[in-house]
Amino acid sequence: MQSKPTLETIFNHRSIRKFTQQAIPEDIVETLIQAGQAASTSNNLQCVSVIRVKAMDLREKLREISGMSYVTECAEFLVFCADFSKHKALMPEAQLDWTEVSLIGAVDTGIFAQNVLLAAESLGLGGVYIGALRNHIADAAAVLNLPQYCVPLMGMCLGYPAQDPQLKPRLPQNLVCFENQHQPLDEQALEKYNEVLANYYQARIGEKQIWQDAINKTLNKPVRPHIKAFFQQQGLLKR
Repeated sequence: MQSKPTLETIFNHRSIRKFTQQAIPEDIVETLIQAGQAASTSNNLQCVSVIRVKAMDLREKLREISGMSYVTECAEFLVFCADFSKHKALMPEAQLDWTEVSLIGAVDTGIFAQNVLLAAESLGLGGVYIGALRNHIADAAAVLNLPQYCVPLMGMCLGYPAQDPQLKPRLPQNLVCFENQHQPLDEQALEKYNEVLANYYQARIGEKQIWQDAINKTLNKPVRPHIKAFFQQQGLLKR
């Protein structure tokens, strides 16, 4: 099992949405989950569960829920859940409805999933996150038979890449890393970044887009307003 160096893996990250038909060996899948479990976890709560969706009928349902065709086209599809059901079973008086508990679950799940993806990429695999499961989060939970106190936060398609997309430019460091105190937006730095990003999208999709377009697309409307009610239905995020 040959693994690429850490920084090479990190700096070469691209979302992969087209995969070959090659299966992922079972020992590699087990290693990826082990890599996720090795991630940091708040207070050793280990509040992450992974659903490895192998049944194609279930994948078809999750494909419909997410609207993402590659859910059924990848070798492996994983769903990462913030899961406090074990904690409630072991300690029925556990106060799981605090907002901080859900934040802990979300943070731990994100760290776990990113460890899995980095490990996968280091072994020559490619992947993409499927946050669109949250578009119909209750339906996704029903398909996966998730218990109370368990919520599906994201899916992940994994497989051997059948594409080699360009690296997507990121914001310059002076717009994301500040010394001692937060700093106002550097308009000149943003303008330079937008020039680079617009050229990237022109080459990728034939249309120039800037960073503000992504902000407008995602945040200029209600953002999954059903999420809070679902969390509360699962016994979380009530106070």
